[in-house]
Parts: sequence; C-alpha cells; structure tokens
Amino acid sequence: MTTRMAMNQSQQKLAEKLTVLTDRGQGMLARLYNIKKACQDPKSRPAFLSEKSLETCLKMIVRKFPYTEKNASGSLAPIDNRKGEILKVLNVYYTTFRDIMEFKDHVSELLTTIAACHVHFDITTNFDLTKNYLDLIITYISMMLLLARVADRKAMLGLFNTAHELNYQKSEQSFHRLGTMIMEYESPMKKLAEQFVPLERGVQSALFSLLHLYPRRNLSAEQWRAQEMLSLVSKPAVLLNPAQSETMRCEYLSLDTMERWIILGFLVCPTLLQSNERAQSLWRPALQSGYCITLFRDEVLMIHKYIEVFFDSIKGFNKRVKEVSDAGAYALIHAGAVHRERRKFLRVALKELVTILGDQPGLLGPKALYVFMGLTFTRDEVLWLVRHAEHPHPKMKSNKYDTDSYMDPQLPELLFYMEELQALVKKYYQVLQQYYIQYLNGYDAIVLNNIVKNLTMCPEDESVILSSFVQTMESLSIKQENGQVFDFTGFRLDWFRLQAYTSTSKAVLALSDNAELARTMNTIIFHTIMVDSLDEIINETSDLSIFCHNSRFFERSFEVCLTFPAQARYSICFPLICTHFINCTHELCPEERYHIGERSLSVTNAFLDRLAKEIKDVVTKICSEQCNQSDQLLPKNAAPTYVRIEHQRRKIPLDKKKDKQLQEPPKPGFESYRKTREKLTPHDKLHIALTELCTSINYTPKIAVWDHVFSPREYLIQHLEARFAKALVGMMMHNPDTNEIAKPSELLMSVRTYMYVLQSIENYVHVDITRVFNNVLLQQTQQLDSHGEKTITMLYTNWYLEVLLRRVTSGQICFSPYQKAFISLAPDPQLPFSAEEYTDISELRSLAELIGAYGMKFLNESLMWHIASQVGELKKLVMENMEVLTKLRTNFDKPLVMAELFTQLKFIENLLTRLNIIGVIIAFKGLTQEALSDVLSQRVSFLYNAVVDFREHVHTSGQDAVTVDMLALSVGLPCNVDPALCNALQAEKELDAEADYNNSCLLMVFIAVSLRVLIRSETTVYSPRLDAHPNNCHCFANAINAVAGALFTLHRRGDVEERLQEFLALASSSLLTLSHDTEKVVPSKARESLYLLLDQIVKESPFLTQDLLESCFPYVLLRNAYHAVLKRE
Repeated sequence: MTTRMAMNQSQQKLAEKLTVLTDRGQGMLARLYNIKKACQDPKSRPAFLSEKSLETCLKMIVRKFPYTEKNASGSLAPIDNRKGEILKVLNVYYTTFRDIMEFKDHVSELLTTIAACHVHFDITTNFDLTKNYLDLIITYISMMLLLARVADRKAMLGLFNTAHELNYQKSEQSFHRLGTMIMEYESPMKKLAEQFVPLERGVQSALFSLLHLYPRRNLSAEQWRAQEMLSLVSKPAVLLNPAQSETMRCEYLSLDTMERWIILGFLVCPTLLQSNERAQSLWRPALQSGYCITLFRDEVLMIHKYIEVFFDSIKGFNKRVKEVSDAGAYALIHAGAVHRERRKFLRVALKELVTILGDQPGLLGPKALYVFMGLTFTRDEVLWLVRHAEHPHPKMKSNKYDTDSYMDPQLPELLFYMEELQALVKKYYQVLQQYYIQYLNGYDAIVLNNIVKNLTMCPEDESVILSSFVQTMESLSIKQENGQVFDFTGFRLDWFRLQAYTSTSKAVLALSDNAELARTMNTIIFHTIMVDSLDEIINETSDLSIFCHNSRFFERSFEVCLTFPAQARYSICFPLICTHFINCTHELCPEERYHIGERSLSVTNAFLDRLAKEIKDVVTKICSEQCNQSDQLLPKNAAPTYVRIEHQRRKIPLDKKKDKQLQEPPKPGFESYRKTREKLTPHDKLHIALTELCTSINYTPKIAVWDHVFSPREYLIQHLEARFAKALVGMMMHNPDTNEIAKPSELLMSVRTYMYVLQSIENYVHVDITRVFNNVLLQQTQQLDSHGEKTITMLYTNWYLEVLLRRVTSGQICFSPYQKAFISLAPDPQLPFSAEEYTDISELRSLAELIGAYGMKFLNESLMWHIASQVGELKKLVMENMEVLTKLRTNFDKPLVMAELFTQLKFIENLLTRLNIIGVIIAFKGLTQEALSDVLSQRVSFLYNAVVDFREHVHTSGQDAVTVDMLALSVGLPCNVDPALCNALQAEKELDAEADYNNSCLLMVFIAVSLRVLIRSETTVYSPRLDAHPNNCHCFANAINAVAGALFTLHRRGDVEERLQEFLALASSSLLTLSHDTEKVVPSKARESLYLLLDQIVKESPFLTQDLLESCFPYVLLRNAYHAVLKRE
C-alpha cells in the first residue's frame, strides 16, 4: 500500500478508473435488475427453484448457506441426477453475482486509493471528477441494495455450487467469498456504513461542494418566475448574447441525481449529519422533496421509513429519526403541490423556448444552455411524477393527503415540448456546431492561453496538457467541417485527467487555487460537447427511457391524453418517447437489447394504432351526424309537412293517432341555430377533437424506432379504409330476414356525404384520401373485399336476383317499358316496398355509380348465369317433346295436323314460366345497361364516346365482332347478340354439336306453338297505360330474340335470321288459328293482346322485319288489335 501511494499521481489513472467503473456499474446494475425481475416472474424464473423434487434440497441449501452439504446420505440425489442441466442454466446467474463481487472489490480499491491520495472534490471546479466519484458511490450503493432484494440469491448460488461440487468434486473457487459477501449484505446499509467510515472525508468533500449548487437549483415555481428562469425575452437587449455561467456544466446537472447523491451519501456516512450542521441544509430539503428515490429503473427506495429503521439501529440518532419522520410528513403534504407548480411553470417556459427557437433557430447557438437547462428541469419533474405515481405511499389511501398532485392530465404537453426541443437541436445541429467552433477558436483559445501564461507554478505534465488544449482550439476552422469529423473525446478525457492530477493534496498545481482556470475549462468542455456530442447531452438531459419500465403509468397517461381534448394534439409524444427505450440498454447486458427493442416496437405500434383508431371513431361520429343531416333533405321527409299543409288548406282536422305517426322531422339547418358562438354543439366538439387529433398524427411523417420506421399517417389511412368499407356495407341496412335494403339513391347520397367528410381530413393531415376512395370503392365493385367480406356489389346483386326478380314472376310486379321500371300492381305483404322504388332509371343510375362498370359487369354475368340455367331446363323440356316437335316443325302449313299435334305437347306451362323468367331478367338487364350507359356518358364522356365511335365504324365478323360487342357491353351499349349470354350458354352447351343445334331449333318451335296458351290467362290483356301485359308476357319478345340470337350464334352456321323466320311462320300460323277455334270462345281481349306480342317480337328483333311479318300475318289484324286495345283504355 505504501509503495502504491508513493507512485506518481498520473500513474494512479483515477480518471480512467472512474470512467470505466462507473460505466461498468451501470451494466452490472442492468444484469442484476434482470435477474431480480426474472426471479419475480414465474414464467422466467429458473424452473429448478419451483420443482417439487428439488424443494427439500433447496430448503437445506438455503438454511446452511454459505456452507454446502455433502452427499453422503444421498440427500442430494435429485441434484446429482440433473447437475449438468443445473450448471448450464444457472451459470449466467452465478457469473453475474461473481462479477458483482469483482466489481465491489475494484470499487473498494479505487475508493481507498482516492481516500489515500486525499483528493479534494468540488463540483464547481473539478466537475467531472466529483460527478464520476459520486456516481460511482451511488451506483455501488444501489447495487448492494438491489442485491439484497433478489429473493432467490442464496438458492441459486447454493444450488449452482452444490451441482458444481457433485460434478467436479470441489466447490467453485469464488463461492466462499461470494457467499460471505451475500451474508454480509443481508443488511446492506449497515455494512455499507461500516465500509465508508474510512472514506468519509472524500464523501464529505464531494457532498459539501453541493452547498452552493443544490439550494440554487432546488427552487419553487414562484422563485423561478421571480428570476425569470429560462426566459429569452425577459431582457431583449441581451437576446443575442451567449448564455454564460461560472458553473456552466452544473446548470444542467440533474436535480434528481443530486438528491440521490445527498440522501444515499449521507446514509452511508451518517456521522456527517451529527458532526456538521451544514449537512442539514442539504439533507432536510432532499428528504422533503419526495418520499422515494430511484435505485435503478423502476426500483425505488421508500427513503423515510428505510432511514428511520436504519437510524434506530445507531446509538444517539433518536433526534435524526424525528427529523426524518417530520421531513416525511412534510413531503407527503407539500411535495406534490411544489412539483405540480414546477410542471405548470415549465409548460409555459418550454413553450416559449420552442416558439422562439423554432422561429429563430440562429438563437440556438448563444442560448443552447437554456435549452439543456429546460430539458433537465423538465426531465427531473417527469421522473419525480412517474416515480411517485407508480409507487404511492401507504398513507395515501386515506383522504387526508392530496393525490391529485400525482396525476397530471397536462403531462403530455410537457413531454411534447421536450420532444420538440430535442427535434430542434437535432435539426439545426450545424448551427450549434458552427457557432461553437468559432467560439472555441476565436474566444476560448485566447482566454485559456492568457490564463496558462499567468500560471505561476505549472509542472511539465500539466503544462503539456494545457498547451495541447490551446493548440487544438487554435487549429479549429469552420472550413474543416466539410472534410473532417470533429471529435473532442480525447480533449475532454485529458481535462478529466488533469482534474485528477490537480485535485490531490500533493499536487503542485492545485485546481482549488486556480478557480478561474477550472471555470474556463468547464465552459470550454461544454462548448466542445456542442460541437461533437449533441446526441450524448440530449440523452443526458432528456432521456425518458424510464417509461419502458413504467408501462402502466405510460399507457394510462396516453389514454387520458386522448380523452382530454386540450391535450389530444400532444398525444404523438408518446410514440416519439418510445424511441428513447433503447437508450437504457448497456453493452454488458446485450440479452435485454432485443427484448427492450421489441417492447419499444410493440408500444409504438399500439400507440399509433390507438391514435388512428381514435381519429377514425371521431370521423365516424361526424359522418353519422352528416348522414343524418343529409337524410333530412330526402323527399320522403317532406311528406309530413306536406300532409299538414294540405290538411290546413282543406281545413281537415288531424287525427291524433295518425298525427303521432306523421311527426315532422327537424328541419334541415336547424342544427346551425345558436345564440352565441361560445356555445359549442356536439358537432362543434367533434370537429375540435378531430382537429386536435389530426394535428398530432400529422406532426411527423415517420418515427424511427430500433432500426424500424413507423409512418403514423399510414395507420390512419388503414383505419379509414377499413371503416369506410365497413360503413359502405352498413349503410345498405341490409336485413336478410325481412329482405330490406337501402335504395341505391339513398345509399349513394350517404356515401357522398361520407366521402365529403373524409375529404375534409386532407385539411388537417397530409394524406391522400383519394387513395382511400380508390382502394375501398374498387374493392366494392368485386364480389368480396380484401378481408373476404361481402361487398355492396354482391349484396345488391343477390337482392335483385333473389328477392326482387323472384317476386316479378308471382304476378304482382310488372315490367313497364313506358316507365322503364318494374311496377308493383298490388301491395305485397311479403315485400315491404314498391318495385318501382328500386328499379326506376334514377335508382339504377345510382346503383351504376355505386358499383361501377366492374360491379355492373358482375351483375350482368350473374343475370346471364340464371338465364343459362333456365335455357338448360328448356332444353330438357324439348327432349321430353322431341318427336312431337319434329312433326310440328314439318307441318306448320297444315292447321289441322298442327292442332292435333299441339294437344300431344307436355309441360307447356313450365315452358312459358321459364321463358317469362328469362324475359324479365333480360328486361332488367336492359335497364341496368341503359343506366350504366347514362352514367358513363356523364362521368367518362371521352372514353364512352370513343367506344361508341369505335363500334359504329369498325365492321368485323367472327371473334373480332364478339370482342367489339364485349367492349360495347362494358359501357352499357346494346348488342344484337349478347356476348355475355353467349359465354354463359357456352358453358351449358352439349358436347354433341349437331344434337344441340337440333334441340335449339326445336326449342324455337316449342315456343312458337306454345304462345297461344297465353290466351287462357286474364293477365295477358295488354295495358296501354303500362305499355305492357300484366303477366309480363311482353318480355317474351326480349327473351326470344336474345336466346335465339345467342344459341344460333354459338353454332356458327350464320342462320340466325332463318331460324327466326321459321319461328315467325310457326307462331303466326298458331295464332291465326285462334280466330277459327271452335272448341270454345276465345276472349277477343286476350287474342288481340297476343297479336300485339307477335308485332313486338318483330320490332325488338334485329333480324326480323315488318315486311316479313306481313308475309306471315295480316297487317289488318295488327291494326285492328291496336285500335281495340287503345279504345278500351
């Protein structure tokens, strides 16, 4: 020891050892912390400690610890059987405890060396030396306290050593010392106090140097306001002057850290409280600041109770116990309010800094100190709040104490300003760099050079170091910035070494006697940090990785922020803080890096998702409100008002019961009436909430977390897409049980309203809402969306096919070519609507706008599929009547033979019913195609006209003609032969082409001779008002022409006209016999209506002409038929 003390002070390497051990201590604390947490969690706890088979052995090991039991009686057989597995699993735990013991040895050796060198500590002069010394002491104390909290330490160490003995027949070489350490630190504070007795002088020197700093920093909010703390505009005349202080680096030293130094420092050196009254000016305020301090991360020490118990064990400390108890009571009553007021002051102060520096970033250079002071002050208050909110004092359960001070709904605003200040510093780092390079070169170098020249006694080593400082600063230049990376790490370490050399009792150049040199160098060090270590000082002053380990408080604060309108715009600070989580990792504990990284990613994802969901919910409420207001403009809502006005005009008394059913809805625009602008409606509040939340999510385009990049706006887009798609289907109000569904026009209006609200989001957030519309609406044109859910195309297609068109064949709904809609002839109790409400041209145009060309194509394909299935059934009927139909086809000019053969036909009614279904479907398809054509001619007129022009001027045949027809069909243009129907029939076509062709010919014969059966129905009578037959037999014209054109086009024989001429000859011959029917009197009304049907078949056909009709059927009969039906009408 004597030899060591005789060594040159430079060979002690105090600076290097303090740096290494302080950093290593943080890593060891992280490893010990993880062991403690693992032992507390049943999932991660070593399985051996919970197994029943080892329970007896573990109890014996713990009872005899640190001594081990021999396996003479076989009592350790369960361990012996699994010793290899035990050694493998527990090795990492044992190694950590052994490393802690080695760390303790190194710290004890270094502290002893420092004490032997009689190092003088003063935070205002040798800042790095004093700070690192106190940090090392606090790290060491925290480690020993945390070690005593590891519940299974004896079991793990004893089990490992027992397995080691059984495997290697000897104890692990470090186990004896390690066991002794564990036992000595069963009561850690007592042992620490004994250990620090010879070190008391150094601790006293370091702590008492805080006497000028701590009281100046530990001020109330009122004192801050009186001093105009952190204000840039309080003295405009010196706005551009650099912020200066004699203790530059002490200004942003954490108050939380100083309080830990004071409390734990005096706790291990309690006699200082008895021997020196000056200690009270540090001890008492630190105890009154709160009731707990941080040991490491979320591990805290409830200081007052712990100190009371410890002081009770020391003789003569009764008075100190009373002081601690009084300080604890004071802290419970007053500390919360003091810190609440500080946070309130800091919110205003940081907002001012952010506003001014954001507008004038050039001020960051001279006022950088204010920025880091503000960040440090704020971080201290945030840490205090988190610590006390997460660990409430047991006495807090009573209503005697104010708990509101531990819940701050305005905390997000404070956190947001911290993040914004950090962002400003990082964004304008070049401003700081250039400013301080010039400062170091043009001012600091000159000042330091003058000081060095005036030093009276300066040894050679110190002189070399000081000269190198001057030379380094004199060689600086802004021009170097482009080609050189500035690195002052060695510069700062040299100053740290110089502090160690000049702070010992035997130093020739005593730093305590050269305060000006110390102040100047500390200021210069701050300036070098501004040049090359901005990230480090930002982490030091504003790191909030504590939230990683206090997730409950973090998540609760986020939820409160979203529900508190005044704070919603600051909610983005929570995912931004997740970028800090990785800062708490250490290279000595690499295994936790992955878990903390994954934790930061999951929390960021959860916050952004929750924020986007909140915006989506607000947008949904606004859309709902807007849709309700749009519904008020529907014509149907005018009915009650119209009825009331009409009753008043006619002076008809209103029936009270009916009046209740006809209550007038609120008039549109009524929601805008208000007496004062200050009175906010629910709609106003929703828009305010939307503005605040959108401001938050629009704050930054991306957030980088642990090598991952999050885009907040993408979360919003995804939620809006999902909500819009769900809303589209929801607004249909489809009820499968009652077959109710929204009218397409009403749905279109609601969709437009929804889109208008979504479009307004672009005013708040830089997102492309058109992309949302394109993605969602395009999916709605398909059968299923990207999530496998039914779309409006699918639902409307099913409804029109399965509900509406099925009702048409029941006889209560008729297709009216005159009105271009399906008309309900009589109320249908099973159908709670009128058919014309869903099939008139305006509704189908709305449907075309909703589902687009792709959706209409799917609708048409579904219609054609139904027609193809009906044609297949018709061909089966032909097969049943094959022989009779063949004879009818060859005897069409022999009325008597045809009459006899007609009586042999079967399933005529079935044929006509299926033909009616086909005709109705084709009529509906014609309406949808016309609606699509109208919409496309308005929406994409250029493209539509191009298709029309192409079709008119390109004359082709064969497959090319089919391609042209498909193009025309896609925009709603009619075709002579429907290619979609051809494709559907192609799938149903028989393999034998000749037989299929013959069946198709006979099918036309069957239809031609069966038309006369329609005369038996009273609903066959033509209605000029509807331009239709009530039983929809006028739809036969469309069915016959479409089916014949498609069937014979598929056979590619070019005889479509011939087959229709044959059909016309057979139909004319059959209908002409009606006038000579002698069996019974045929109603003239029905006969005349059938004549009109024949004329309509020719008119609708692109292959038949009126001349051809006149050659088969007398025109005079048609003329008389038209005259008769119109006369009756």
